Amino acid sequence: MQREIKKYLFDIQVCIENIETFLGKPKMFASFEHNIMLQQAVERNLEIIGEAVNNLLKINPEVKITNARRMVDARNKISHGYDEIQPVQIWNIIINHLPLLKQEVQTLLED
Repeated sequence: MQREIKKYLFDIQVCIENIETFLGKPKMFASFEHNIMLQQAVERNLEIIGEAVNNLLKINPEVKITNARRMVDARNKISHGYDEIQPVQIWNIIINHLPLLKQEVQTLLED
C-alpha cells in the first residue's frame, strides 16, 4: 500500500476515534443536540474525514470504502452549507455510517 494512502486512512481512523471520545458512552442525541462545542468538534472531524476520503479517491477511485462519494459530499455540505446542516443529520452520520467506515478503514490498514 502506498504511504500516502496509508496516511489518509490513518487520518480517518484518528478522526473516528476523536468523535467516539468526544461523544462518550452511551451516545445520546440529547447531549449532542444541546452542546454546540461538541457539534462543532464532531463536524470538524467529519470535514477531515471527507477531505481524506476525497484525496483517497483521487489516488485510487476504486478504494473499498462504502459511500465514499457521499462522505465527500457531506464534507462539502458541512463546510460550505453550514447553515443548512442540522444536528440530526450529523447524528445520522455518526450512528449509521461511522461504524462501517471504522471497520473498512481498519481492514484496509491491515491489508
